[in-house]
Amino acid sequence: MSYNIAILGASGYTGAELIRLISGHSAMKIKALGGNSKAGQSLAQVFPHLRHLDLPDLVTMEEIDFSGIDLCFCALPHKTSQEVIAALPQDLKIVDLSADFRLRDPEDYAKWYGNEHAALAQQQEAVYGLTEFYREEIRRARLVAGTGCNAATGQYALRPLVSEGVIDLDDIILDLKCAVSGAGRSLKENLLHAELSEGYHAYALGGTHRHLGEFDQEFSALAGRPVKVQFTPHLIPANRGILATTYVKGDAQVIHETLENAYSGEPFIAVLPFGEPPSTRHVRGSNYCHIGVVADRLEGRAIVVAALDNLTKGSSGQALQNANLMLGIDETEALTMAPLFP
Repeated sequence: MSYNIAILGASGYTGAELIRLISGHSAMKIKALGGNSKAGQSLAQVFPHLRHLDLPDLVTMEEIDFSGIDLCFCALPHKTSQEVIAALPQDLKIVDLSADFRLRDPEDYAKWYGNEHAALAQQQEAVYGLTEFYREEIRRARLVAGTGCNAATGQYALRPLVSEGVIDLDDIILDLKCAVSGAGRSLKENLLHAELSEGYHAYALGGTHRHLGEFDQEFSALAGRPVKVQFTPHLIPANRGILATTYVKGDAQVIHETLENAYSGEPFIAVLPFGEPPSTRHVRGSNYCHIGVVADRLEGRAIVVAALDNLTKGSSGQALQNANLMLGIDETEALTMAPLFP
């Protein structure tokens, strides 16, 4: 069986990644590409690396006929996404890659994103799209909210440890490095090559990063009480990748065993041998996440490191993994490609 797919926001980085992944899918056909800023242009004009694909030109979202679409990916900016999704057919399956439906409490959304939510009915039905932990809910969902790429990386390192209670929940430090594509494709002065290359910097210090809303929501729900991590993200001069280094109190061997048990059988999560740290270069361009555990020299402390590709496992690959579940397709379809190296 073949399913017809639409992608809104197809001219951005996550849109391009979706097209790349779905082009090798045996059961999905891209029928519509929405991109208002690039409407009327061919895919070859917008993304020359995809010129070999026989796909429709980009159009405005208003030009798309959704009556023949089985599932729609929305790769739009937050605030825009909720307004667009609220107007889509109510029986249409949707995977949203924006931040608009990740937070269950409308007050939390307003706090972290600075505006009131305009699609409360859809927000209440949305399922959080961290696949490995919401798999059954995602299978039954009409609307899935993809996680933030930083939030996904940190959660892969920490969720099993929080839920099993093997670390001190009041002493979690998360130091994260993210590649520049995580900031999107829009032109920004601070992302110019001369402004960004040959160095890296911390940003959103002191607990102001929006993905903290997801950490607070998910870790607190797991623990049954408020859990707040100390989180500092850094922008690095690389195109792809996230490396999250977490510092926790607990027995390193127990932490490693807990992660191994939690991810046993998961197709895209690999827990490395004890003492081996992961690298972003070993997951680049793939839907895999590597996690390593190292004992700290300070007794009773451990370092947990997680690496993934922010555009694939952190966003578009995760979105396709969720879409496969929603459509009853093998979860790994079109996602088992090997990482790119070097």
